[in-house]
Amino acid sequence: MKSIFCTSLSALALMSATVMAQTADSGSFADYLAGLKNVAASQYQIRPQTLDAVFLKIKEFRLAKSDASEPVAAPATNLDTFLPQTLNDALVDEAKFQYQGHAETLNRIGKKYGVQPRFIVALWGLESRYGRDSGVYPILSVTASKAFNQEQEAFYREQFFAALKLIDSSSWQPDDLLATPDGRMGQPKLLPQAFLSSAKDGDDDGKADIWTNPADVFATLAYSLQQAGWREDETWGRQVKIPADFDVSQAAEGNKKSFSQWQALGVRRFDGTDLPARADMQVEMVMPDGPKGRVYLVYDNYVALKRWHDSDYFALAVVHLSDRIKFQLGE
Repeated sequence: MKSIFCTSLSALALMSATVMAQTADSGSFADYLAGLKNVAASQYQIRPQTLDAVFLKIKEFRLAKSDASEPVAAPATNLDTFLPQTLNDALVDEAKFQYQGHAETLNRIGKKYGVQPRFIVALWGLESRYGRDSGVYPILSVTASKAFNQEQEAFYREQFFAALKLIDSSSWQPDDLLATPDGRMGQPKLLPQAFLSSAKDGDDDGKADIWTNPADVFATLAYSLQQAGWREDETWGRQVKIPADFDVSQAAEGNKKSFSQWQALGVRRFDGTDLPARADMQVEMVMPDGPKGRVYLVYDNYVALKRWHDSDYFALAVVHLSDRIKFQLGE
């Protein structure tokens, strides 16, 4: 099954172009590392043998021009352009392929954590393109360099020490912990602190390998959604219509109402029919592009996705991809 799940781990070849040592005449990065080493020993009780082995491998991280100059798609102006641009046919077709290829594992993990498999696959696809964009840079070099360059220094110092703690308390080696340029590791794109709290072993082999093991990736994504408040007995929401004189202040985050209350304000399903006749749910409204754009009533699962990544555009891409998976599989 891992043939479907191929992720490049050829970090050493890329390192020569993208991670470089600080020049000898500067020494400032080396001094900064020495300070980190002292803190790791005194405040985090990292073992001396770990520090001696690890710090020799940390180099200052810099993106090479070849990496920084990759073409970037023109930014979408609204959801009507963003969603088709993001959910292209290739992404949707592969979602179905991956879902079917990993169906047994997905169903098992989905039942364990109470998360519908199509949402796991959709989140996986949007985060890392089904594992292809999972990062190839050593996490310690990335986080130490970002802290050194004062890019959210306190934040990246904590991520650095979390990665050290992971190495010190497990069999993971520095070269195993590969990340994106902003320090997010593996296919679920976890920061080191999140790895310590949320990475899960999905096949009981004793290790949460979020880089190459599909079961571990799915379990980590599902567990993270579960902890964010995911509900297995609900979907994510629906697109709706609002009247011309609708009070847009009602779309404030956290302003939850029953379907009947939204109905009384003139809100209807997108096809113009009445909202669901359910009295057991409190839902909120989002309109990322304002009242003239797409408007949605969203449920607790949508809110859980926003806790994973606080972006309406990202959350809507995930849920729309999950709906495409559901439609293609005829569920």
